[in-house]
Amino acid sequence: QINFVACQLFALLAAFWFRIYLSPSHASSAVRHAFATLFGIYFAVFCFGWYSIHLFVLVMMNYGIMNMASIPNIHRYSFVVAMGYLTLCHISRIYIFHYGILTTDFSGPLMIITQKITTLACQLHDGIGRQAEELTAEQNRLAVKSRPSLLEYLSYLLNFMSIIAGPCSNYKDYIAFIEGRHVHMKLLEVNWKQKGYDRLPDPSPTGAVMYKLCITLVYLVLFLTLTKNFPMAYIIDNEFLDKTPFLSRLGYLYVVTQAAKPKYYFAWTLADAVNNAAGYGFSGVDERGTFRWDLLSNLNIWNIETATSFKMYIENWNIQTAAWLKRVCYDRAPWYPTALTFILSALWHGIYPGYYFTFLTGILITLAARAIRNNCRHYFLSSVPRKTAYDIVTWAVTQLAVCYTVAPFVMLAVEPTIKFYKSVYFHMHILSILVLLLLPIRPQTHSVRRAQNQAMLNSIKSK
Repeated sequence: QINFVACQLFALLAAFWFRIYLSPSHASSAVRHAFATLFGIYFAVFCFGWYSIHLFVLVMMNYGIMNMASIPNIHRYSFVVAMGYLTLCHISRIYIFHYGILTTDFSGPLMIITQKITTLACQLHDGIGRQAEELTAEQNRLAVKSRPSLLEYLSYLLNFMSIIAGPCSNYKDYIAFIEGRHVHMKLLEVNWKQKGYDRLPDPSPTGAVMYKLCITLVYLVLFLTLTKNFPMAYIIDNEFLDKTPFLSRLGYLYVVTQAAKPKYYFAWTLADAVNNAAGYGFSGVDERGTFRWDLLSNLNIWNIETATSFKMYIENWNIQTAAWLKRVCYDRAPWYPTALTFILSALWHGIYPGYYFTFLTGILITLAARAIRNNCRHYFLSSVPRKTAYDIVTWAVTQLAVCYTVAPFVMLAVEPTIKFYKSVYFHMHILSILVLLLLPIRPQTHSVRRAQNQAMLNSIKSK
């Protein structure tokens, strides 16, 4: 943990230096690529020591695949090799470290690199191996039309801004950032003459970085004070179970789940700040004319804590991973996209049994929540009091459903997970099954989704 924080703080300083002294106006793209890569390799070796060799082996293996594999199969081969190597590394954690969280844990960076490898492979496949009419509007926008050079490839996968904690970004966005087109492209989407500007403004990320650093400080304090005082293991303590009523146990489950969040809020917000400090992450201008630096943001804390649906919660938690799952799995799955996406998410996280309890439970609750929303929500939209009552109830149910679902993710092993679910009578599993039996919904087929995507693409083209 100390190595992680030290590396990220050094990366933050390096990012400011990179933006000021190696800006596109001062250095060529090749120089920017080279420095971003060298810094990234140095941070990886410093933070993970000899374990960092796994990162470099996977990167070079997939560079060979990217250059030798046929375009129709490049995304398949890259996916199998990257996920296979990651899974082997996850297995080693079980047998070597016995369910422990490694002091020097290289699996996090390896997970991010796996995302980037499969993202680039899919976007190469879209750009070279498929026709435009076969793609969604987003796939068209992100499609890569030519294989990257070795320097571009290494820079995208190993750059110092994201090698430690991510997030995963799209290849075209990253190349535009290195070449100095990143901000300019977003600014051109706005008619600045109507706003009284004679020329394009020059957005600075400094304000966004300072704001995010303040958030990281708050959640670092919360992590140091709350997390250790409210351990998840206490909810299966025999004395606690014997003396605590069911509703009180649910309330404490919510508390310990909240206490587990600050480390994620801290790490992801700091990673976002590092990218912004380098000048990467500009997403455009909002309705109020404010410059937004959230292209790479991994979470929306307000939307998480106020989520009134399971879907809303998931969409605002680990945002870039959710986007990766959608692009490489959900949008490409021929059938059962929701189930396959949850299974891939579990496999990507690792092979601890708790992960699979979490994601399989997540499938069930997601389908049940969708059925309730589709069949019941419209009855509560006729008046403000009804809508308010609906939002309050769905907020409480969503928060408890998330706590119920993610508890095994923290516990990791089978025995504590089963003990926990027994202690709460498997109530969410039972309720979800009853909902699906009483309010069934027909899953959206691949052909229907493809027709909708094509209609969207045609609409954009006509505009």
